[in-house]
Amino acid sequence: MEKKVLSKEELLKNKDQILAEQNAKHTKSNKPALLTKKERKVLGIGKDEGRAVLKYARISSRKVKIVLDLIKNKGIDEAYGILKFTPKAASEVLYKLLKSAEANAVNNNSLNHDNLFIAEAFATQGPTLKRIMPRAQGRAFKIQKRTSHITLVVKERE
Repeated sequence: MEKKVLSKEELLKNKDQILAEQNAKHTKSNKPALLTKKERKVLGIGKDEGRAVLKYARISSRKVKIVLDLIKNKGIDEAYGILKFTPKAASEVLYKLLKSAEANAVNNNSLNHDNLFIAEAFATQGPTLKRIMPRAQGRAFKIQKRTSHITLVVKERE
């Protein structure tokens, strides 16, 4: 079952129908229809946001989620203040990621810095690095060094 590749003219002609399919979720899996990168670009999907993704961050996703909950749905300047003065290891990583997301929104999609807020912020578990720590009497304990994938999305307030 191969997907038919549409030309730019066909995409623009059927824009309303494609956007309706994109916004309508599948009945069983509850996931939106997948569009190719070209289709997303022609239809202008994702032009109202700035997105930054950090993969394989050497910090547990559980620790990152604590700080992410502090900055969700906050204005960008308020989020910078929270991250700067939060004494957690994740706040330093998230500060850099937020700067990247802001730069993507302002430079690539020409959004206004003053109206930006954090629309989505989530961290998922990445691969775990497994190590061994030697212990007494020839035993070995397992050490799990967890990683995470962090995503920040900033949008403009209406």
